[in-house]
Amino acid sequence: MKPNSLRNCSKTSPSRLPSHPVTPSEDFLVRNPTTTLIDNSGIYKLTCPDCQMKYVGQTGRSFRTRFQEHCREFKHNNAKSKFATHLLESQHSTGKINDIMEILHITKKGRAIDTIEGYHI
Repeated sequence: MKPNSLRNCSKTSPSRLPSHPVTPSEDFLVRNPTTTLIDNSGIYKLTCPDCQMKYVGQTGRSFRTRFQEHCREFKHNNAKSKFATHLLESQHSTGKINDIMEILHITKKGRAIDTIEGYHI
């Protein structure tokens, strides 16, 4: 076997996989150093800056796009977003993406995303 083949085998060997859940910062940034976390999709949590109410959601689009949608719904008094509805009904304010959004899990849209979201709720 060529030396490169051995190196490639060891990279995919199950013994090299982490034995704990991989957080986005550990795994994803290593594989995609030019992509920021908010440019991905998956499960996220929004926290009301006034009362600390938590909202867990999922998106197949980027986290940035989904956050902008929540903000737009808040700005235009639209009840499509439960988070925006809370802010409007409670007369609370919104905040910056880095202050109120936490990325819980990076994943593509598919059948598993509902299960993963349920786990975080």
